[in-house]
Amino acid sequence: MLWLRGPNIFEGYLKDPKRTAEVLRDRWLKTGDIGRLDEDGFLYIEGRLSRFSKIGGEMVPHEVVEQKIISALGLEGSERRIAICGVPDEAKGEALLLLTADPIEMDKLRTVLNEAGVPNLWIPKRSVVVENIPVLVSGKLDIRRCQELAGNL
Repeated sequence: MLWLRGPNIFEGYLKDPKRTAEVLRDRWLKTGDIGRLDEDGFLYIEGRLSRFSKIGGEMVPHEVVEQKIISALGLEGSERRIAICGVPDEAKGEALLLLTADPIEMDKLRTVLNEAGVPNLWIPKRSVVVENIPVLVSGKLDIRRCQELAGNL
């Protein structure tokens, strides 16, 4: 989890002390981002905490899994055709669900992802075809709507 502190950090949400308390502690800002430092001290933002699933104790980044699938299926440069969501799973706590705007052969996808070195935990357990992948007017994935779709299946 990435925490920031400095003179440029805001003092809180206007007239919303509860929300402020959720993100500010002792003048430290909890960003909601997951990051890592490399050996040279460069910071890399890996994704948002809300876009990770905890599967069998391992944090699995949805965005990275999506990129692996996009590469495996040759979907680079096209409009968004897939999204990964976390869904409850009795055995592992959570499982990955692939929302897709096109039918996908899961056995073929598993094979291609395994050949690309993607860990088994990162391979979606199942896929569901939806009419379209929800995006916001900004063009970003509508995570809330995707989770609603996944929860209604």
